[in-house]
Amino acid sequence: MSGNGILIEGLTKRYGSGDTAVDALKGVNMAVAPGEVVGLIGPSGSGKSTLLKCLGAVIDPTAGRMVLGDQVIYDNGWKARDLRALRRDKIGFVFQAPYLIPFLDVTDNVALLPMLAGVSNRAARARALELLTALDVQHRAKAMPSQLSGGEQQRVAIARGLVNRPPVILADEPTAPLDSERAMAVIRILNRVVKNP
Repeated sequence: MSGNGILIEGLTKRYGSGDTAVDALKGVNMAVAPGEVVGLIGPSGSGKSTLLKCLGAVIDPTAGRMVLGDQVIYDNGWKARDLRALRRDKIGFVFQAPYLIPFLDVTDNVALLPMLAGVSNRAARARALELLTALDVQHRAKAMPSQLSGGEQQRVAIARGLVNRPPVILADEPTAPLDSERAMAVIRILNRVVKNP
């Protein structure tokens, strides 16, 4: 990513109002250099997921400023005109649950995003197969999500998060549903593929 990588200044997220208001984020400042891998550690309810959802333009912050690369995306209001395009083109998501589309096979689950971005069917499928191969799940390319193990589903979800070569990857507890051996494998895969997209 060019420019600042990720820059967050004074980010605040408040849920509710009055006596019932809860500050999930209070004046968060953070800078992440291009190519840097950062882990957020904290107890349940400390705002880790809220921070990722704000950065991923999934929820609206209450105040603050966020920069991705050279683009100010939020400055006490969204500056990015098309949040769907921002999420599709600049941010890769990997969540705790794979959220695969149950009626699409593995290849289609991964190829759908680039096709929505205007990439040809052929090129999108080629990119999907390239990532599925890198993640050692190419042999399941025609399988439906219900036919996959938990680890295989998560690897497909990682491929989907990386398929558009986004400059930012947000992973929210991507190994939580996995046993320790599979969790370490997913971490190794994420690190390897992020370094060589």
